[in-house]
Amino acid sequence: MSILKQRLVTNWHLMRIVRAGIGIMLLVTGIQNKDWVTGLFSIFFLYQAVMDVGCCGSQGCYTPPIRKYKDIVQIKKDEVIEYEELK
Repeated sequence: MSILKQRLVTNWHLMRIVRAGIGIMLLVTGIQNKDWVTGLFSIFFLYQAVMDVGCCGSQGCYTPPIRKYKDIVQIKKDEVIEYEELK
């Protein structure tokens, strides 16, 4: 239970706040208009905000950080290149 509580309370960033705002706005609109489709969309956005997941899941669209140019040059200097003579 403490893991869920920690996940709900920590790591709130802009996108998570936007999803929560959209979810609450859609929930209120769905209740006022008695529209269940809008309510389903609100549940979707609120779930994303509360669980901190996106459309692809947790870090589903993750791209590795860009390496610095110095690191790449150093790796290439350390590589041993073997040549084979063709006749």
